[in-house]
Amino acid sequence: MYRIISGRWKAKKIAAPKNFDVRPTTDFAKEALFSILENTYDMQSISVLDLFAGIGSITFEFASRGCKDIVSVEMNPKHTSFLNSTASELDMSSQVSVQRGDAFDWLKKFRNKKSFEIVFSDAPFEMEEKKYHELISLVLHNKYLKENGVLVVEHQSRMKFDHPNFLETRKYGNVSFSFFKPNTVETDNQEI
Repeated sequence: MYRIISGRWKAKKIAAPKNFDVRPTTDFAKEALFSILENTYDMQSISVLDLFAGIGSITFEFASRGCKDIVSVEMNPKHTSFLNSTASELDMSSQVSVQRGDAFDWLKKFRNKKSFEIVFSDAPFEMEEKKYHELISLVLHNKYLKENGVLVVEHQSRMKFDHPNFLETRKYGNVSFSFFKPNTVETDNQEI
């Protein structure tokens, strides 16, 4: 169970079936994250890529706040079905495009096709650190971020990133968000 914190569906509680193995971002962390993002971006004029979308805690928060272009990538068919039915129930189907697939495969398949202001990743906490680095490289080296964009990676607080595009980490208990800036033109031309 999670709730939408702000916007059109403020305080709306969303309950997933009990057998779903999910870990929605806590209200406290989500509220802090959106406070940071809303200081930089106009939610109604940006596009968002939500990787490892789960049951939509982040997706529906963006949609509730007026974001009209959200791509949610999730591998679990039960979760994608839940995402689609919830988007429909909340009248968000025109805002949210649910794509079923492994986030890594999806990023490889759609290279250089579309850029976003915000790419958010909430990979499983048990994912190996090298996979996090692979994910960051796939996003940054394939033009998924617009010039003014940001990659936000949610991860366990004990993990630290050493990356040239790293901006900062914000810690909220066991959960942290690390922010990465897009590549410059010179960095894009380098080999991965």
